[in-house]
Amino acid sequence: MARILRRTALAVVVAVTAAFAFANAISTSSQATVRSSLTLLAPAAPGGGWDGFARTTQQSLRTDGVVANVQVVNVPGAAGTIGLSQFVQMDGRNDILMATGGVMVGGISVSKPAESFEDVTLIARVADDYTALVVPASSDIETLDDFIEVWQADPTGTSFAGGSLGSIDHLVTGLLAREVGIDPADANYIAYSGGGDALSAMLSGTTTAGISGYNEVSGQIEAGQLRLLAISAPEPVAGIDTTTFRDAGYDVAMTNWRGYVAPPGITDAERDELLAILTEMRESATWRDALERNSWTDSWLTGAEFDDFVRDEQETADAIVKELGL
Repeated sequence: MARILRRTALAVVVAVTAAFAFANAISTSSQATVRSSLTLLAPAAPGGGWDGFARTTQQSLRTDGVVANVQVVNVPGAAGTIGLSQFVQMDGRNDILMATGGVMVGGISVSKPAESFEDVTLIARVADDYTALVVPASSDIETLDDFIEVWQADPTGTSFAGGSLGSIDHLVTGLLAREVGIDPADANYIAYSGGGDALSAMLSGTTTAGISGYNEVSGQIEAGQLRLLAISAPEPVAGIDTTTFRDAGYDVAMTNWRGYVAPPGITDAERDELLAILTEMRESATWRDALERNSWTDSWLTGAEFDDFVRDEQETADAIVKELGL
């Protein structure tokens, strides 16, 4: 727990520094139309899932000429809730979108910040990703069952490197612990604010295992540096050669959805324009290639259906966090 608190404190310091940079970037932005200049806030450190999602969006929008100039700004910390806090203060800004998703839902459940999804303008759910359980390629652990056996023999000594407290990685760890008869509070989960730091811990063997968005570790899996044991998808995913937890006999499934929100206080016309930009991106061949390349599933959702989905997700995450004592 002390290691988690130290890393959390460090993440806050980094996030505050990044927040000043973010505020400076948007305060000096031009007043050109959103088609000329758009800022994407990735509420995580470089190398993480939101960062990759935002930069893939940036590339697609630029390549297809949907928006002329797109910049990505990182504000890491606390499962995206530090970025959320900064973003809410951008009331009325119509040239900014923030990447969000399941990780932030869990972060809100755990840290209970003053801000929530009720304080932003929901735009669209775009794609689904899934959490992957991996071990170093040099590990003696060959299969998911091997890992469960090791974990059950030494619950506190078996460590996981993962995303922020309350992230999908954290929730899946807790659900899997409960499923195999381990108290979720005993899970030795070491939280990192960015995928790059978590990946370094996985590769170095600092932790027994790693739990992360599949796309964040796919390169190392393909390079033979990490061994993939399972993913959290409810059913097998084309292009990912591994079992799901469910197919392996463990009733654990959770989707790490990704999407975008706008600041509060924008007009309906401004919201519609931001939605039109994302719609054009989603319909492009560039984005379809990105979905396939990243093993993302198209999960497009907008309007009242997206509002209802986010509300249900928050209620579900709140219940899981309470039940698991996280």
